[in-house]
Amino acid sequence: MKNKLENGSSNIKSVAQIAGVSISTVSRVINKPESVSEELRNRVRRAIQELGYQPNQVARSLRTGSTRLIGFIIPDITNPAFLMMVKGAEDFLKRKGYTFMVCGTDHNVREEIKLLKALLSQNVDAMIVTCSGGQNSDFSRLVNSTKIKLVFMDRRYEDLNVPYVGVDNTAGVERITDYLIETGHRSLVYLSGERNTSSAKERLRGFINSVKKHRIEDFQVLYGKFTFESGYELVKRLKKIPQAVVGGNDLVALGAIEALTEMGHSVPEDVSVVGFDDMFYSKYSKPALTTVRQPIYQMGYTAGKILYQILTKGSVRKHSTILQTDIVLRETAKPRNN
Repeated sequence: MKNKLENGSSNIKSVAQIAGVSISTVSRVINKPESVSEELRNRVRRAIQELGYQPNQVARSLRTGSTRLIGFIIPDITNPAFLMMVKGAEDFLKRKGYTFMVCGTDHNVREEIKLLKALLSQNVDAMIVTCSGGQNSDFSRLVNSTKIKLVFMDRRYEDLNVPYVGVDNTAGVERITDYLIETGHRSLVYLSGERNTSSAKERLRGFINSVKKHRIEDFQVLYGKFTFESGYELVKRLKKIPQAVVGGNDLVALGAIEALTEMGHSVPEDVSVVGFDDMFYSKYSKPALTTVRQPIYQMGYTAGKILYQILTKGSVRKHSTILQTDIVLRETAKPRNN
């Protein structure tokens, strides 16, 4: 502590003295923490925090060829589902010594390209991306030309051959639509998110599979966005109110419930409404939302784990990782007596 008090600053030598370790150990904790035991990592990190030591990131990246910086590109930073995915990835990668930059595209593919270029200019080591559209050829070309290490999470561009972590969207929506039909619902509306995104297409496929399987002829599909406002606006446009509304996600479903209530329809007495995600707020809505639960945090954690394997080993054995969903029955769906 004498060096810090006398010089008014701290350096790697001071950190080593406080932690009772060698300078090389401090360097490994900073640059390659997985090579150091947890006990030593904690001692060094406490000393760094006590001294307020700030490693020179530029010098470190020149020396190691790595910034230990991960970029996230997601469609909407106000959507809790995307933030929970980021949290999962961050929780894994943080323990490996990485820091993060999170960017939102507002579902705009042009903004996606701008953010990709911005993150590349920051020399990020790798990226985790949730796509904003159905296709983005400029994005794919730039990824291929720069060879940036990348994992798709939740949504993907199918023309880009990179690892992907998602859920079985089709099976999840098909199962909850089966449940509605099997409990007497004979007229249904599906409120989709962005028409061409991979997750939206997969979920719509599940709905169509179910209504065709059960020979339901009275159904509609409306396209919007994966937002509360979109669910609200799409329901307001309906000329005929169905017995059941299937939301492309929980936000869409909750927006639909708000619109139905304003229009004088009771949920679930008049109309059943279901969603997809099972976000934390869904069980607290009034009435509590029946939905498809996807392992949102685990999706992000798995994406972080796969990205780390790519960073340390150069590749992964499994190209696509598909997690399973569950149906959560609550209060917004009620059997019909037809």
